[in-house]
Amino acid sequence: MSDTLITSVSGVRGIVGKDLTPELVARYAAAFGVLARGHASRAVVIARDARTSGPMFVAAARAGLQSVGCRVIDCGLVPTPTAQLAVEHHRAAGGIVVTASHNPVEWNALKFVGPDGIFLDAETGRRLGEAALGRDAEAAARAGWDEIGGEEVDSAAVQRHLDLVLALSTVSVDAIREKGYTIALDCVRGAGGTIMPELLEKLGCRVIGIDLEPDGRFPRPPEPVPQHLEKLCEVVRAQGADLGLAVDPDGDRLALVDETGTAIGEDYTLALAVRAVLERRPGPVVVNLSTSLVVDDAAARFGVVVERVPVGEANVARAMREQGAVVGGEGNGGVILPELHLGRDAPVAAVLVLTLLAQSGATVSQLVAAQPRYSIIKAKVARAGELAETYASLEGRFADAEVDRQDGLRLAWNGRWLHVRPSGTEPVVRMIAEAPSARQAEELITLTQEILGSRR
Repeated sequence: MSDTLITSVSGVRGIVGKDLTPELVARYAAAFGVLARGHASRAVVIARDARTSGPMFVAAARAGLQSVGCRVIDCGLVPTPTAQLAVEHHRAAGGIVVTASHNPVEWNALKFVGPDGIFLDAETGRRLGEAALGRDAEAAARAGWDEIGGEEVDSAAVQRHLDLVLALSTVSVDAIREKGYTIALDCVRGAGGTIMPELLEKLGCRVIGIDLEPDGRFPRPPEPVPQHLEKLCEVVRAQGADLGLAVDPDGDRLALVDETGTAIGEDYTLALAVRAVLERRPGPVVVNLSTSLVVDDAAARFGVVVERVPVGEANVARAMREQGAVVGGEGNGGVILPELHLGRDAPVAAVLVLTLLAQSGATVSQLVAAQPRYSIIKAKVARAGELAETYASLEGRFADAEVDRQDGLRLAWNGRWLHVRPSGTEPVVRMIAEAPSARQAEELITLTQEILGSRR
């Protein structure tokens, strides 16, 4: 195990050829297969994003699963939410998605999906890791020649996903088609290219595509944050597009560029989606601790208080199920709509935002301007040691703050907050601060960096 192989509620990920190898992938897949054998179905869905290492790791995962007697259902190159839906469709014992999501091109990862279509919780993931690393003898119980698992191909997964999205009760397909929007679309050469163009065309949109080819050769840093979307902003301005959409490499996050060519930040994706859903179906909303207050403000229009839980799609999804939430997600552009499934889904986010635009008759910039404004600043530093002393120092410095230790440390005041936590996807400590002004948010980040620096 190397210092850059990361295991968390987001799965196991590492740098290709350095610490994530076919041998390790096969061991994890076999261990997952052992868990799957306890399910009525021994079938496991497998899928991948567009990364060049994907086919190699899918082959390794397939071998690991078959070696313990699991039947493999291969969806091929599809978005992560498409794979989650496939697990439910096939009533499979689970799924493995080979994707490192927003990480740089040299990374890849395994995300493990349970039979309910939700990623494994932390405890099940911990047991899986122990089995994969040889601390569980059962994981070594391989199938004999007459028990090796079979394989089938599911080539209809994307079409099923498309059909389900277009049939959602919270989506107004006719209203969107009547508008005839022009959409600039950036898929960063990831898996989103397999579904987003066709979805938008079915909605009557004129699509101006950027890097739609799903070959995994990312032309820019793949995370769809504002500083990475300059090209998309330029296309929106040059083409007079009504909206710019950017998805991450595995198609579960969506970022927006307004009609002026301004990237408005991923948190607004969730805020606008929440508003679109609550317009038709008021109910509970669940987000993670790092999500912007713009989501709270959107929910407050309908008298709904937002519930916050630890970062990680699995954490949010399970809390949503427990609380009967009608919508939720994460402030990184990950929208979860339980009417379809309990997973972040960029196609769902896109149709909800377009529904709100069509029914309100407003532009994106007008919708954003109508909400209270905050400045949110996100920073990260290399992880080095435990953070307990840092947390204690921050609590002492801000004794008047509301303290939340569900996931790292979150300090909150009226209209501003600071969240410090170790990342589950990169070897870094993440710091996110939000306040009414950029200066106030920057002060919180600077102080945190100073305290972290003094502890090294």
